[in-house]
Amino acid sequence: MNTREGTIRAALGYPAFRSLLAGLAVSQVGDWMYNLALVTLVYQRTGSALWAGVATAARVVPLVVLGPVGGVVADRFGRRGLMITCDLVRLVLMLGLALVAAAHLPVLLAPVIAALATAASTPYLPCVSAVTPKLVRAADLPGANAARSAVTATGLIAGPALGGVLLLATGSTAVAFVVNALTFAAAAAFTLAIGDRRAFQVVRAQAARPVALFSEIADGAAALRAHPAAIRLVGADFLCSLVYGMQTVLLVLVARNAGLGLHGYGYLFAAIGAGGLAGTSLAGRMARLPLRVALAASLSMVGVPMLALPLAHWAPAALVLAGFTGAGAICVEVMTETGLQRMLDDEVFGRAYGLALPAAIAGIAAGSLVAPVLVGAFGQTTALLACGGVVVAYCAVACRFRQAELIGQPTVPQPDWQPIGEPTVQVKALVPVGESVLR
Repeated sequence: MNTREGTIRAALGYPAFRSLLAGLAVSQVGDWMYNLALVTLVYQRTGSALWAGVATAARVVPLVVLGPVGGVVADRFGRRGLMITCDLVRLVLMLGLALVAAAHLPVLLAPVIAALATAASTPYLPCVSAVTPKLVRAADLPGANAARSAVTATGLIAGPALGGVLLLATGSTAVAFVVNALTFAAAAAFTLAIGDRRAFQVVRAQAARPVALFSEIADGAAALRAHPAAIRLVGADFLCSLVYGMQTVLLVLVARNAGLGLHGYGYLFAAIGAGGLAGTSLAGRMARLPLRVALAASLSMVGVPMLALPLAHWAPAALVLAGFTGAGAICVEVMTETGLQRMLDDEVFGRAYGLALPAAIAGIAAGSLVAPVLVGAFGQTTALLACGGVVVAYCAVACRFRQAELIGQPTVPQPDWQPIGEPTVQVKALVPVGESVLR
């Protein structure tokens, strides 16, 4: 049976990629479970929503601040050993959190350890993104990135659910921290299971000694600037994150107006998550369109529903519109990931990705801060229209790149070795890179 290239199913045909994805999956589920346990622990000990917020911030801020450093590290050392080291360090830190919970050590240690765990994770995702193109064929790269996004979305749903079950069954947050530690051990084992180490090698143009940290970060920025299409994609991803941050505030008001009641806010975010899962399947189909068309369609799925939400006084309509924003955001995320992998040299990929990822995460924080200011100054309707209008305006400008920016072979060459293991499903003839996402 033929499997269309560029889809999640085609990407899952590669055993090495399945192993990488399995490690990411168990880690993601554990991370979201641990987030619930961390906030619960801090709130139980302090009774303070402020301290609970500090604990959450401790999980995010280090990634934004130290993300560029993590990218530099991902380009300096062998990625296999680096990924395993990240997992083992986080395993030890999770056991430390379990000790804080079980032995009733000072609760201040909890956000500190959480911040250290996030800092230890900063090289991990640049490594995963750099390794992925070496485990699947070029035409199946969009499906591989869509599978990674699907794993993240599923972890967001399954992790808190598992955490809630553990807390209910044991009454102890320490158990959740121990389980999360075990997920890091499993992730390290899955990385070890990828037999061919060539996929993890860092390609260097020359065997030069490492230069200053800020110079290496500047090299990553220069690599992004050298590809205008990459800058536009990163900008689109940032904007989708900005919208998500604004939704954390604005959807409270939308739920009330749509008659969804007190729990409507959660329903709307569940709809965004469901839309995101659906979007992972749609992303593979989008990859077969010209980039400007795919990006315009994806951004429209984010911006137009936000423009329509002020009119959503019927609950099902509000849920559907929210779901479309989730689907569009995932499509943009997959396009950005695939575009960066295809345009950037392997030797500088980690440094460039170490700038792009924190930018997207910072967008969430920026949106959550901007939204209440807009609502306070201009009202809910204007805030929603401004949110959607910015996306539509960016879509109109960013999608007008020149064809010359997209034609030709990508900077990243296909390796002179085959992906580890042939796909277990038959795929159609491969098309040249540049004929799909970057056409």
